Amino acid sequence: MRGSPRAIALALALCGAPVGAPFAGPAASAQNPGIAFARCQLVHPAGIATVAADCGRLRVPEDPARPAGRRIELFVARVPAISARKADDPLFVLAGGPGAAASEFYAGVAPAFARVHRDRDIILVDQRGTGRSNALRCAFDDEAMLEAGDTEIAAATRRCLAEIGAHADPRFYTTSLAVRDLDAVRRALGYARINLYGVSYGTRVAQQYVRHHGAAVRRVVLDGVVPPERVLGPDIAIDAEAALGAVLARCAGNHDCRAAFGDPTVHYRGLRAQLAAEPAGVLIAAPRTGERVALEFGASHLATVLRLSTYSAEQAALLPLALYEAHMHRNFVPLAGAYLQMTDTLAGQMAYGMHHSVVCTEDAPWFERTPVDRAALAATYIGALQLDGLTALCREWPRGIIDADLHAPLASEVPALLLSGSADPVTPARDGARAAAGFRHALHVVVEGMGHGQIGAPCVDRLIADFLRAGATTQLDRSCVARVRPMPFFTTLAGPGP
Repeated sequence: MRGSPRAIALALALCGAPVGAPFAGPAASAQNPGIAFARCQLVHPAGIATVAADCGRLRVPEDPARPAGRRIELFVARVPAISARKADDPLFVLAGGPGAAASEFYAGVAPAFARVHRDRDIILVDQRGTGRSNALRCAFDDEAMLEAGDTEIAAATRRCLAEIGAHADPRFYTTSLAVRDLDAVRRALGYARINLYGVSYGTRVAQQYVRHHGAAVRRVVLDGVVPPERVLGPDIAIDAEAALGAVLARCAGNHDCRAAFGDPTVHYRGLRAQLAAEPAGVLIAAPRTGERVALEFGASHLATVLRLSTYSAEQAALLPLALYEAHMHRNFVPLAGAYLQMTDTLAGQMAYGMHHSVVCTEDAPWFERTPVDRAALAATYIGALQLDGLTALCREWPRGIIDADLHAPLASEVPALLLSGSADPVTPARDGARAAAGFRHALHVVVEGMGHGQIGAPCVDRLIADFLRAGATTQLDRSCVARVRPMPFFTTLAGPGP
């Protein structure tokens, strides 16, 4: 499945069977007998990285109210600490999406956790409905979903439900049940206390875990933060437009970038107008196979590239050049290539059925209660596409299990390190500040010029490791963050200027 522009717009992102003796952890018991681990490799969905680990499974009821009913297997991986004198409180890594798997996410970012990994085990639990934990995957027809209306979205949603219905009831794949699963894994492994790192949607899971199991949490790191009170959907198009504006303004304020392209906002607006009137035909090689692909590159393709490019400073570095080439020279190859690469990568990482279960239970029911400025939405490159599409989808998708306090403000004594990018298109820095208010001991760090998720930013790995080691936020040295700069803009296809 390669996600279509509409499918991407609707989205708010190999081990064998375990054998061998169970890993009992520090305090396993007869009630929590441990998990049988076997050596394995964690593989990134794009095949770009692998990590050696111990892998196992824990069987849990799909519906906790029916323990004798269907049971599902949670995929659990442990990356053992390097030190023989490791700390007894591991780091659990929670992925985003919703719909991404922790084991696959970690395979792509493992070097950023190298400092933590020296002294602590890393524990990865593929959240139910993702990765190898009974993934709720369903196919989307790219062309059919490209300009789909409510009727087509409803039909595709019903097909997705039919595909997953044989092995899953989508009502039981939400944050509230994922939190119960995490604690079941913690208890099965015998850990008295753990640390949490959550990115993007994973920060919602982490905060709900802290709310319900705070006594079992030593420290928490939240990266690209979703505050508990926030309903995702109604304002994402506004935030995405603001992040794009920040990227283009940074180019306009940079001598080399402005000398190469002038004001990139001019090219952005001109290109939007052109593609709204008529798509551009482009012939390009597919990123995985090299096969020639004919693409009618339209406004929805552009919206997908703009949104996903602003997620990382590395992708944003190419954006002014790509906009300039398309607007001034009708060369759509850079934009089309970015579109194919990004959507192929994202689709391989996302279990869209699990995504829908979360969003349709935890966000969509609040859409009607959330003020929406539709005129402001119409002025953005995403427009009302995402909001209206999610609303249509969630009319068909069953609502699942949700804790009554999921969107309540948090009040926690657990020390927290919160990380935000100043140009984040989905969880802007104000979200991190809002979430920090829920922790009595919190440090909120904003990395200038960066997008969504700071785990790959220079010096952040050291900051996280120091925080987990020291446990205090007041004396944490964050001076290196002030020296972080986003990747320079490409002024030619060969790269940035000298």
